[in-house]
Amino acid sequence: MTLALDTPASVRPRRGSAFFKFMGRLFREKPLGAAGAVIFIVFLLCGLFADILAPYGYNQISPINRLKPPSWQFLFGTDNLGRDVFSRCLYGAQLSVIIGFCAAGLATLVSIVVGVVSGYIGGKFDMIVQRMVDAWMSFPDLIVLIVVVSVVGPGLLPIIVVLGLLLGVGGSRIIRGATISVRENMYVNASQSMGASTPRILLRHILPNVMAPVIILFTTRVGFVILAESGLSFLGLGVPPPAPTWGGMLSGSGRTYMLQGPWLALAPGLCLTVVVYATNVFGDALRDLLDPRMRGSK
Repeated sequence: MTLALDTPASVRPRRGSAFFKFMGRLFREKPLGAAGAVIFIVFLLCGLFADILAPYGYNQISPINRLKPPSWQFLFGTDNLGRDVFSRCLYGAQLSVIIGFCAAGLATLVSIVVGVVSGYIGGKFDMIVQRMVDAWMSFPDLIVLIVVVSVVGPGLLPIIVVLGLLLGVGGSRIIRGATISVRENMYVNASQSMGASTPRILLRHILPNVMAPVIILFTTRVGFVILAESGLSFLGLGVPPPAPTWGGMLSGSGRTYMLQGPWLALAPGLCLTVVVYATNVFGDALRDLLDPRMRGSK
């Protein structure tokens, strides 16, 4: 106790130094994950500032320039209506950012609520909740998503809500396992013996110690949501036109005019592949660095 009180404040680790130390470990130990993080940040910035970066409007039609190959004027070429494919890919990234982050955030919130409460309370309550999770996970995600969107109708909000609930219930298993391991620690027992309320224990002791799997779960969910939204748009159940989405670009002019203009399918397909791959690689690197059991492993 005396040693803890006599420690000067200057030698205590600061949050800023801990962040830079973690970033140094990321670039030093996980270069592929660091590259994925850079691509992820570039994709995020392109989506946020698409209105500034796009040289043309996403629905700006120019029949004179239809099916032009990639050039300095049109970096990714033009489609069958003369619209700039590069600008449409940037605006598609903007929609992917909104859908990906909102649906992944909702899924993470649902996973935290269900997993933390179920894992901490335990007993019959945990058993009933987990049987309901088993029943929910027995349905194929894509089939449920297609059925709900077909009934409700395509749009931004239904996709976010359905994807958030689908991924959130399934991801609660991971948070529950981390909560059960944290629940057995001595500081949780000490808080219980001192009469701390359940919400206080959950917010002050359980939740901060399960943030590592929460962060990993969020990053991996972003890539899955972007891929699922593109699949729905490819089937015509995503965000309705004329709003550009990568899946919609693949299923529309990309599939119809693929032989005349291969860039119509290559441009959104490569954007989708690179972003999802970078997001998953970044999530794997975070898992390796934040997992205490893998600390010190080569």
